[in-house]
Amino acid sequence: MKSSRQTTLRSDVTVTGIGVHSGKTVGLTLRPGAIDSGFVVIRSGLDGGDRKLHANHETVTATAFATVLGDAGGPLVSTAEHILAALRGLGIDNAVIEVDGPEVPIMDGSAAPFVAAIDRAGIVRQSAARRFIEVLKPVHVKNGESFGELRPYAGGFRAEVEIDFANAVIGRQSYVFDLTPEAFRRDICRARTFGRMCDVANLWSAGYALGASLQNSVVVDETRVLNAEGLRYADECVRHKVLDVIGDLALAGLPLIGLYRSIRGGHKLNHAVLSALMADRSAWRVVEEPAQAPARRRARAGLEVGGMVGGMIAPAFGPDVS
Repeated sequence: MKSSRQTTLRSDVTVTGIGVHSGKTVGLTLRPGAIDSGFVVIRSGLDGGDRKLHANHETVTATAFATVLGDAGGPLVSTAEHILAALRGLGIDNAVIEVDGPEVPIMDGSAAPFVAAIDRAGIVRQSAARRFIEVLKPVHVKNGESFGELRPYAGGFRAEVEIDFANAVIGRQSYVFDLTPEAFRRDICRARTFGRMCDVANLWSAGYALGASLQNSVVVDETRVLNAEGLRYADECVRHKVLDVIGDLALAGLPLIGLYRSIRGGHKLNHAVLSALMADRSAWRVVEEPAQAPARRRARAGLEVGGMVGGMIAPAFGPDVS
């Protein structure tokens, strides 16, 4: 079959919001990217001039409270996962992400505002064929009760995510998701970051999460959801974990063909599994558009799979769980 083409933005687009940790106003501008450039991050507004990096797994400098990108000079941009998820989720291959502060703005806690911005800019096809990283053999990482793996999967990219917390409001949730732009818009992009009120209070006292509020986070106590409007999905929490997976694995540099499975995971686990894959050169190869397997055809027809097991919501705003 004829391979699909790479894509980028038609024009520049800017959004403004606050940083979830600093509480300060941040501007983010998306710009068209050159063929084969991937996602380029520019940190502007620095005394020494702009700094630029290519967003990939090697530029991750921290994963405790968010995915932080940086270089030899230190961290550049925090909380990069939601904008990366929006770009990868909508099938964009090349883009420049310019941020004038230390964090990507949290917006409403989901990727939906970034999706809306991308829609305003428009998406255009480029002349080069799209390339993928195909997983050839399983790689896995175990850290205590957390487990993650990437496995071969002929149907495109699938995420199987499970969370499990001992809390009356939380319970156990799982979600299975086949990535297409249509499914990402419908099922994932609106899922917000989340946390327990006690965790937020502890972070405030430590100088973190200064911009967190009920306007950009789902917050729970031991018995209920504190947001007046409630949840956007009954299983919004695990769906947000899927959103984070898509954003964190976008740091592969190319779209993945494979199945990612995680249990009690977070940014740290996502990065560890991706790094393990990339370190084993026999575990992957770069290919152009593959033949459509039946699962992929079903996904493109809008028959993506999603589900929940028990529970309602899980806590975050702690190391490796935000």
